Amino acid sequence: MKRYIILTLLLLALISFGCAKKPAPPEPAPPQIEAKVEPPAPAPEPAPAAPPPPTARELYERNYAMLPSTHTVVRGECLWWIAEYRQIYNDPFMWPLIYKANRDQIRNPDLIYPGQVFQIPREFQMNALKENRRMAGAPRPYLPPQSANLPADIRAELGWSF
Repeated sequence: MKRYIILTLLLLALISFGCAKKPAPPEPAPPQIEAKVEPPAPAPEPAPAAPPPPTARELYERNYAMLPSTHTVVRGECLWWIAEYRQIYNDPFMWPLIYKANRDQIRNPDLIYPGQVFQIPREFQMNALKENRRMAGAPRPYLPPQSANLPADIRAELGWSF
């Protein structure tokens, strides 16, 4: 039993004093770099003022100008469907505009043929729009939906946003 008491005391002494750690060598001081002082650069000239961002109407007019001005008929199409395409008018009741612009190729609006290339009128007036929608059987007051592709002047006349 005496042995256990001595062994316990020895362990307690070791734990209380701990193992001595080797001191870490001091880190060498970083080398001093001499900074060269350069003369201050001349102040940059102010950049020219950026042009103001385009208005919503200008963006709409730009996108409207990029819409196709012709359409080649494929099998199974009719003027109603062509006018309904998003990139054409996005309104099927506007098919008479295509018919009137291409009367030299279309004798009967119910008969169009694959391969025909039709002009898509992009500039028209409000009265022509209403008359063509009336001719196509649109409900009164013969106004197109707001999603229709129309010239900016007509959208402004109708009071719609761009």
